[in-house]
Amino acid sequence: MPYFDSASSAPLHPVARQALLAALDEGWADPGRLYREGRRARMLLDAARETAAEAVGCRPDELSFTPSGTHALHTGIAGALAGRRRVGRRLVVSAVEHSAVLHSAAAHEGAGGSALEVPVGRNGAVSVDSFLSAVRSGADGSVAGLACLQSANHEVGTLQPVAEVAAGCREAGVPLLVDAAQSLGWGPVAGPWSLLAASAHKWGGPAGVGLLAVRKGVRFAAPGPSGERESGRAAGFENLPAIVAAAASLRAVRAEAAAEEAARLRALVERIRSSVARVPDVEVVGDAVARLPHLVTFSCLYVDGEALLHALDAEGFSVSSGSSCTSSTLTPSHVLRAMGVLSEGNVRVSLPRGVPEEDVTRFLEVLPGVVAGVRESLGAGSLGSASVPDAPGPDLVVDALGRRCPIPVIELAKVIGDVPVGGTVTVLADDAAARLDIPAWCEMRGQEYVGESPAERGVAYAVRRTR
Repeated sequence: MPYFDSASSAPLHPVARQALLAALDEGWADPGRLYREGRRARMLLDAARETAAEAVGCRPDELSFTPSGTHALHTGIAGALAGRRRVGRRLVVSAVEHSAVLHSAAAHEGAGGSALEVPVGRNGAVSVDSFLSAVRSGADGSVAGLACLQSANHEVGTLQPVAEVAAGCREAGVPLLVDAAQSLGWGPVAGPWSLLAASAHKWGGPAGVGLLAVRKGVRFAAPGPSGERESGRAAGFENLPAIVAAAASLRAVRAEAAAEEAARLRALVERIRSSVARVPDVEVVGDAVARLPHLVTFSCLYVDGEALLHALDAEGFSVSSGSSCTSSTLTPSHVLRAMGVLSEGNVRVSLPRGVPEEDVTRFLEVLPGVVAGVRESLGAGSLGSASVPDAPGPDLVVDALGRRCPIPVIELAKVIGDVPVGGTVTVLADDAAARLDIPAWCEMRGQEYVGESPAERGVAYAVRRTR
């Protein structure tokens, strides 16, 4: 069964498996002890740290192993803000950061600090000038205490201008923490960043190992009770076999990416991008050029995201979604919302290393039929991409209250031809996704989104027919 969700968690790399099994025999002792078994464990830990530090691009004594990438982010953000509490308490993040960063920002605000989200463009990238402006000057004229910017987005694959932002942050005297979870397996993060976090299971290492790099000279106060291990940044006994496997697999995937795998996957993703763009009413999102080599995301009009994922699963394909219509959440993806793109029927394909080309071929063969089948089941099979017929009539109100995406948009599409050019359709909806999907539908179909206003129940979204 083709697994196309490596951005969530990559399959365990063969090198990681070999290293893990070997370290279970050799690295079980306490690396803090002086007897023979302890010294052997310490040698394994030091070698893993040197390997990981080389891949990150930092000194070994700047890198700590943590229980997860989320732990690394939380610790890095809290520690850097605590270390600079006398300088500034403003945290600057992009609007598309991983939820772990946004949760830290919310906790910082709850503790009396401030957090500022920098918006992104429709491609998912921040403007360097806008980000640095937020870093340099707050409402009180002070600089930020810390800035956070991911190296690559986890939902759409867009690369962020980290090198330029890091250089500007250094000039402003503000540390930059980079979430490199999605990109570290493909190459080092450029620029003079100050802190970096990553997670081993994203590149084919075992789950339960994160990396936190803190450059020398960065003011840092580890949160919580300090311990004697990992520079006081990760309490508890190190999971040495998993750490050894994580470092070994990071070195292995880097070598594969440099050799040919990154180029091979990029070509397969480009094939997916061009093919799905030909499916009616499908929008490929994210930057077309500055992106990860293995990831592509697209959204399908008139499609329930959960139904689409189940249908693809029935065809043998494991994919992910940032759609609002999934079993885990009924709110739109914050990434897609920040980008202003369609959230309904969203599919993220992230190819694992070594994926056969024939699996991609079969995926592209079955996708159009799967999308059409889901649309048919929702009563949207006849909408297609046909031009709207002329059928003059009065302005209309569509009651979609109590109905989840993509029904409000489907109902809008069904009646837009029943008003004259210049007439309006007002959609009443209480699904949070409508705030994102109705404007996105207007942009895709060449109609004018007038705006929203409070209604007696829910929200009224006005759309003017332009053609």
